[in-house]
Amino acid sequence: MTTPQTRLSTPVTDTLNRHVSIRHYTDQPIPDEMLHSIIEAARRGAPTSSNLQTYSLVVVRDPDTKQKLAELAGGQKHVAACPVFIAAVADLSRVAHAAAMHGVPLGENLEMTLYATVDAALVGMTLCTAAESFGLGTVMIGGMRNKPQEVAQLLGLPPRAYVVYGICLGYPLPERVPSQKARLPHEVVVHYERYEAGDLSAHIAAYDAELAAHYRAEGRNTPDAAWSSVVANNFSKPPRPHLRAALERMGMRFGSGEEGTE
Repeated sequence: MTTPQTRLSTPVTDTLNRHVSIRHYTDQPIPDEMLHSIIEAARRGAPTSSNLQTYSLVVVRDPDTKQKLAELAGGQKHVAACPVFIAAVADLSRVAHAAAMHGVPLGENLEMTLYATVDAALVGMTLCTAAESFGLGTVMIGGMRNKPQEVAQLLGLPPRAYVVYGICLGYPLPERVPSQKARLPHEVVVHYERYEAGDLSAHIAAYDAELAAHYRAEGRNTPDAAWSSVVANNFSKPPRPHLRAALERMGMRFGSGEEGTE
């Protein structure tokens, strides 16, 4: 299959194609009616495995709570500054309760943890698209997993729940809206019928150069290998090595459910 040169569009694809991460916001509040509409659209539009709905959303507007979350996320000021912060929670507590109502335990293992994590990821992404369709800006905060137990305690999460990531919402500050970064080439990421890796080195080198030019146009110092050097420097060791043990203490399971942790 060849890639068509003409790209069709709808209001939804236009919204997605305009996406940039927004970290600077005006003081304009988000109306309750708009926020409710965004959340309900996300709940309706996000798929969920077996209709389990193993996610929860915690909406935070309190300045003190947002400030504490910003600190737990590693000092990310936009978490405190955004008008609304939403925690996307992987949550098995309700399905565990439903199973107990029928006198059986929940069969907890890696697959169940993946159900909840994927559910939270899908509803959060759908929420971001809905929010951006209203003219809001968003950015996802993976730093919520830096200290998952402290975040859970702050937000009052039950056992069997953790924050997968957070979402900052607000009206973009016009003078601080970034330009769009390029993505990896289509032919590197999208495959037809079978996976074809091709010459990855050449594709990655080209992307490194394109991304470096983007950053320099913004006045940022960057190495020539603007993407691959970040991978090499920041991810040569596993990120957040404490995370599995922390999540297991919080009631999430990664083993068979019968034999404990694999």
